[in-house]
This record gives sequence, C-alpha cells and structure tokens, in this order.
Amino acid sequence: MFIKEVMFHIHLIMAISWIGGSVFMFVLGITLRDKKAQQEVYPHIGPIFGWFEVVALVALLISGFYLGGYYNLFEVLMHPNGSKISDAITKKAILVAILTVATILHFVIAYKTNGKERTKLENFFSRGSSMLIFFLNLFVMHYAIVLRDIL
Repeated sequence: MFIKEVMFHIHLIMAISWIGGSVFMFVLGITLRDKKAQQEVYPHIGPIFGWFEVVALVALLISGFYLGGYYNLFEVLMHPNGSKISDAITKKAILVAILTVATILHFVIAYKTNGKERTKLENFFSRGSSMLIFFLNLFVMHYAIVLRDIL
C-alpha cells in the first residue's frame, strides 16, 4: 500500500511540474515576440527545461505503469468493454503515446538546434510539436481526473 501512495504522489507531482512547465513555456513563446530576446532567453532556459521535462516524463511513465498495474488497468486497456473506466484509460493511453512521441520529436529538434538558426521545417515541427504537447496535456489531465474519480 505504501508504494502505491508514493507512486501516486510522484505521478501527481510530476504531472503538475510537466503541465505547469508546459503552460509557462507556452506563455513565454506567445509573449516573447522580439527575436533578439528569444535568442537570449531560449538557449538558457530551453536545455534546463528540456532535461527537467525528460526526467518528469520518465517518472510519469514509470509511476503510470506501476499504478496501471496496481489498479489492473492494463487488463481493462487490453480488453475494452465500453465502461467509463475502459473508455477513459483507452483515451488517456492513446493521448500519452502521442504526447510521448511529440515530446521526443520536440526534444530532439530543440537539442540539435539549441543556439543555432533553425530551418523552416525544424521550426515548423518544433513549434507544432510544442503546441501539440500543450493541448494534449490538457486532455491527458482531463482523463487523469476522470480515472481518479472512478478509482
């Protein structure tokens, strides 16, 4: 029982950090319009935030897998039955998979181009994945709340 509580709190703290950081970077990206200011800020904040987000994502995935096993959610995921919990875990799992891929894509581009001029394609995928991550976070959070209410 103790480890479940620890994993739940790790999951909660990392989710708060992940989503809070995502909101901060989203607001920073929208409000910091001056190209020179962006070139001064992002090379410093980006790597710190990026590595923190990688750690947070790994902790979320580990604690999420543990909690999924504890609550037998993998059984429900593998054999959906149309119940509220089945629908919620299926939707959350799909969103988390997409979110993970988008995060990896964004991280690779950001790491590769930190302090350098990005190509139009790199810029498109970096900004697009960043925007996708931001909105997916909101939906993942919704399904996390739904699951917590059921469990």
